[in-house]
Amino acid sequence: MKQGKVVVVTGASGGVGRATARAFAERGARVALLARGREGLAAAADEVRQAGGEALVVNVDVADPKAVDDAAQQVVDAYGHIDVWVNNAFTGVFAPFTEITPDEFRRVTEVTYLGYVFGTRAALHHMLPRDRGTIVQVGSALAYRGIPLQSAYCGAKHAIQGFNESLRCELLHSGTGVRTTMVQMPGLNTPQFDWVLNRMPGKARPVAPVYQPEVAARAVVHAASHARRREYWVGGSTVATLLANAVVPGVLDRYLARTNIEAQQEDGEHGGPGNLWAPADGPHGHDFGAHGRFDEEAVSKSPQDWFSRNRARMGVGLAAAAAGALGVAVTSGLRRPRAAR
Repeated sequence: MKQGKVVVVTGASGGVGRATARAFAERGARVALLARGREGLAAAADEVRQAGGEALVVNVDVADPKAVDDAAQQVVDAYGHIDVWVNNAFTGVFAPFTEITPDEFRRVTEVTYLGYVFGTRAALHHMLPRDRGTIVQVGSALAYRGIPLQSAYCGAKHAIQGFNESLRCELLHSGTGVRTTMVQMPGLNTPQFDWVLNRMPGKARPVAPVYQPEVAARAVVHAASHARRREYWVGGSTVATLLANAVVPGVLDRYLARTNIEAQQEDGEHGGPGNLWAPADGPHGHDFGAHGRFDEEAVSKSPQDWFSRNRARMGVGLAAAAAGALGVAVTSGLRRPRAAR
């Protein structure tokens, strides 16, 4: 019996990581689930098995490089190698920059940026000797476009973008079969908005439009099998944001200053320290699953994502249509009466 790919997913206990692990399992993958929260990891493992995959639970804080190296070795000891490594774990703080302490900013950076660096190093250690493997960096539109109230998170995502571009150039130069790619995400319906440390007056929420985490998961799975492409943009809002930022960044600054403070919060109380220092689904927590509290408004399909994943096919179709139209025009011209020529 043919065994499925060996896939490592960080931040696998909830949100996009949880949905991504399930999506790989549906394709028969052997999935290593890396995260801090034991309750979420146990539930994620059950979902992976129910979906048809194998599950390996590894409790780890991605901000600890030695622990990440040990986790990668544990996966190799269990499955022999690593085919795909998905960097996804993150944390953040919803607050004005002046209200974020140095320790909090450092912690967001260590988890959200250095966690990707440490995960990538661990993956490369096992992939480069085999001359094959894929690393998928789960990014965000905020990797290009900073927004108010998320300075630590935006800074980390920008750093991932630059780091990944540099690494990609080095891999291309070396001629290795190992690939890295990045998937830029829109606002998603995940539990993070109840997990992340929040100092805003209202409850945190994603900027609309909101997409279900399964939309993100499908993009990650596709990217893992098509990693020659440098990055993927998921959702029409991501495309619109990145194009506007490239063309009129100053105008976008003013627009976000006027609209995005309110757009990132809603009425309601919030409490607790978030998951910055300890997992929300730890020993005294509970499993949150992949979805947040925005199911009523979140959409489960993205036409833009389909076009992005199938742009080669669309290009061939458009070329064929154009060639057909040209052929009809030429044939019609050849068949016109001599007097009309």
